[in-house]
Amino acid sequence: MKKLGLIFMFFTVVCSAQQDSQFTQYMYNTIEINPAYAGSRGVLSAFGLYRTQWIGLDGAPVTSTFSINTPLNNSNLGLGVSLVNDKIGPTNENTLSADLSYSIPTSESFKLSFGIKATANLFNLDVSKLSYEDQNDEMFQDLRNKFTPNIGAGVYWHSDKAYIGLSVPNFIETNRYDDNDVAIFKEKINYYLMAGYVFNLDRLEYIKFKPALLTKMVEGAPLQVDVSGNFMFNDKFVLGVAYRWSASVSAMAGFQVTKGMYIGYGYDHETTRLQKYNSGSHEIFLRFDFFNNYSKLTSPRFF
Repeated sequence: MKKLGLIFMFFTVVCSAQQDSQFTQYMYNTIEINPAYAGSRGVLSAFGLYRTQWIGLDGAPVTSTFSINTPLNNSNLGLGVSLVNDKIGPTNENTLSADLSYSIPTSESFKLSFGIKATANLFNLDVSKLSYEDQNDEMFQDLRNKFTPNIGAGVYWHSDKAYIGLSVPNFIETNRYDDNDVAIFKEKINYYLMAGYVFNLDRLEYIKFKPALLTKMVEGAPLQVDVSGNFMFNDKFVLGVAYRWSASVSAMAGFQVTKGMYIGYGYDHETTRLQKYNSGSHEIFLRFDFFNNYSKLTSPRFF
């Protein structure tokens, strides 16, 4: 029962505060939160990530995600598709999204992209992991394979060295269960603002430095601010640190294995009272870029 209590406690905390999936290396996974990112790399790009949070704590979040996005021919359109699986305690949630973007040049080096997102969500509660008095309680029956659609939008101003984006992935608030104005799980609107810039620290561009910022605002939860700094050496090795305000500190590393393949790893150390009950969070991802004769991406990109 103690473990069950912990599962439900953190299930409640995550559902009311974390809301959307949380990523330390969000700068490589931008399409999950901003549909205007689709096709912005100029190549067909596939991305896969696995994140296990709060190691050692029963019922802690485990997230898997896969996405693919590409520009459409030589047009100003971009297309993306992504799938996210979130497991938190007795719940299992799958989210399938389709993204469409349109870009217009604002200067020789910058483009302004507008994006829309259509989402299908399937939410499931495994009641076998719960212990409650009334086994026929409709409250729990209603949370099995619950389907909800949603829509979102975003803007993304970017070049090869800088970006700034504003997005709302879900415009529709959804109650998984609502009885007497009490919601077990309420999907609230999340607002994202992100920015980053790449500095060349030497004339040969051997060392590059990219600071990045991500802020998230959601009703009923504190403002979440992520700041990070990554160094890239010889367009191959990446080392960096990050800080999530009043939540965690992180270390990040990455390696450009080939021109089209990049692998990254992140570790989070909790700075809240939860640090007594877990040994941190791990995140690993792979990104593949598929080039053709029309590809404009000539050197590894930070984002």
